[in-house]
Amino acid sequence: MDPDSVTASAVKKPTPLGKNERRVLGVLIEKAKTTPDNYPMSIAAIVSGANQKSNRAPLMQLDEDDVQTALDKLRAVGVAREVQGSGRVAKYRHVAYEWLGVDAAGVAIMTELLLRGPQTVGELRTRASRMHEFPDLENVSAVLSTLQNAGLVQAMTPPGRGQAFAHSLYPADEQRYLALKISSNESTDDDDQELTASKPVATMNAVANEARLVAVEERLTELQRRLDELESRLES
Repeated sequence: MDPDSVTASAVKKPTPLGKNERRVLGVLIEKAKTTPDNYPMSIAAIVSGANQKSNRAPLMQLDEDDVQTALDKLRAVGVAREVQGSGRVAKYRHVAYEWLGVDAAGVAIMTELLLRGPQTVGELRTRASRMHEFPDLENVSAVLSTLQNAGLVQAMTPPGRGQAFAHSLYPADEQRYLALKISSNESTDDDDQELTASKPVATMNAVANEARLVAVEERLTELQRRLDELESRLES
């Protein structure tokens, strides 16, 4: 399918993805655009891309097992596929255009949101331009409007200077935490979306505690999944 021929209204809103799956999907799309000679990607290459220090927020430390699990989940929902490399090393590619129902401009915006979280129109234009040319801010706003209509993007702050946008692929628990964090953030500086020191300490502690709780719950879920797999193998 020609990616430029796909419109954001072509499909319904995709399934929410966990943080590891979002990072891996973002890496697959980004590298297909920026380093096509090294695409499709091996697991080792995806690990490197997921953990790199530039163009990522938050920074992560995924290992090969984390990436393999994320790829399995992405394949299950239909947004990634396994292919064989020339050396018979398994490699992976995305099918995000079809899965998201977006064109080249839309996938560039979605990729930046997947890799760096909520951003302003100005940030998105600067960062996504490495994957697709955006002549001006109005062009980015038009793409965001299309993605919002398709249920892929959400406005996180009121209209106006510094309005922040996020993708809509967060699971429900992360969505609640994100909304709390954004609502507690008074800064609209293009290079910083950290919680402001002017907020009450109790509010900031509540946000931090909820973030830790989400992380613990995700880890427990993953440990339980691995334990279930081990028990299944032992039984067989």
